[in-house]
Amino acid sequence: MKPLQSLRGMVDLLPGQTPFWQRIEATARDHFRRAAVEEIRTPLLEVTELFARGIGEATDVVGKEMYSFEDRGERHCTLRPEGTASVVRAAIQHGLVAQGPQRLWYGGPMFRYERPQAGRQRQFHQIGLEFLGHADPRSDVEAIAIAWDLLMDLGVGGLSLELNSLGSSDDRLRYRSDLVAWLEAHRQDLDPDSQQRISTNPLRVLDSKNPQTQALLAGAPTLANALGDESRERFLRVRQGLEALAIPFRLNPRLVRGLDYYGHTAFEITSSQLGAQATVCGGGRYDGLVEQLGGPPTPAVGWALGMERLVLLLSQALQDEGAEQRPVATPDLYVVSRGVAGEAYAMRLARHCRHRPGEPLAVQVDLSGAGFDKQLKRARRSGARWALLLGDEEAANGSVRLMPLVARPAEVGAGQTDRHMSETDFLALSLDQLNT
Repeated sequence: MKPLQSLRGMVDLLPGQTPFWQRIEATARDHFRRAAVEEIRTPLLEVTELFARGIGEATDVVGKEMYSFEDRGERHCTLRPEGTASVVRAAIQHGLVAQGPQRLWYGGPMFRYERPQAGRQRQFHQIGLEFLGHADPRSDVEAIAIAWDLLMDLGVGGLSLELNSLGSSDDRLRYRSDLVAWLEAHRQDLDPDSQQRISTNPLRVLDSKNPQTQALLAGAPTLANALGDESRERFLRVRQGLEALAIPFRLNPRLVRGLDYYGHTAFEITSSQLGAQATVCGGGRYDGLVEQLGGPPTPAVGWALGMERLVLLLSQALQDEGAEQRPVATPDLYVVSRGVAGEAYAMRLARHCRHRPGEPLAVQVDLSGAGFDKQLKRARRSGARWALLLGDEEAANGSVRLMPLVARPAEVGAGQTDRHMSETDFLALSLDQLNT
């Protein structure tokens, strides 16, 4: 029978890869905790209308990329393509926005039907932050600073922050009129996708990936010239806030983001180590979305970062440094055992070590039942400092045999031999004593 394969663009995360994911998740949790940001978890499946209304019917996400279907109850359902709309829906549904400003973060899989490539899959993962009820420009600055510091802490190199203001809805309406007139005058020189967007979502033409279109857009009117005084003042305060925090940025008047709900601040953080798919984090302000989804008028700002691209960057960094590319979860102790009594003794000691008060150990028990030599080969490959060798004799007299698995410094006895001791003495060893 032919083995089954995963769907294209749906990728398994194997044990050699998951330590990268765990590191990113743990670091993000720590940064959010220190910034008093609370976690929210939303379903993978939502009503299709949530994204059509929130993201925008004319966007590529809604028009081309969503996984949508009708369920047995004849409801139109969609696997979430992004996290913001779901978080806003949950905040409205459960009355969070009525309780005052909310500082929330989320993480998990998203789904879009697009061509899989390095760092981009059809099931992909994001970590995101949403500040609901915060209107002050300082909230934009803080949101960006949390993202920047997180990426710096992860060791992502070649970071660059690109910044733009999309202004108010009135600013964009004025600009849209000027832009459409200019695009119509140059229609014949635009790529087919951009020609189609003139009537559906003209601002997205500014984000075209077509080189010829991008070169042509150098002569297009800019949104910066259409900003009103209030929008200009607000954007100035955001820039001043970033400068005060010594976070470097570059103004990009063509940065519009791909979703309809953005207004005022828009930003992307890119890495020069990623090539064409350079964006690792993107977001901005979306003051109208809560009201658009049925809630009260609520200012908001947020961002999302792509886990796959971060994992790609971290693994590349290890490879460039000549380190082992696969980060293995290394045990403190590897337990080798033989014999019925020895194997039972091994299980009991391993469990005790894993639950030692104050100093639990990471312990791996060899469950193969193979000979001592084969088990010791696996022990050396595990990266553990010590192997605990147990047989029926040790079980009978309550003793243990500790074998060093790594070279020891000369001052602490390089080439030292196995250590035999009682179970009581072994369990009394501190982690420092085991390590030295």
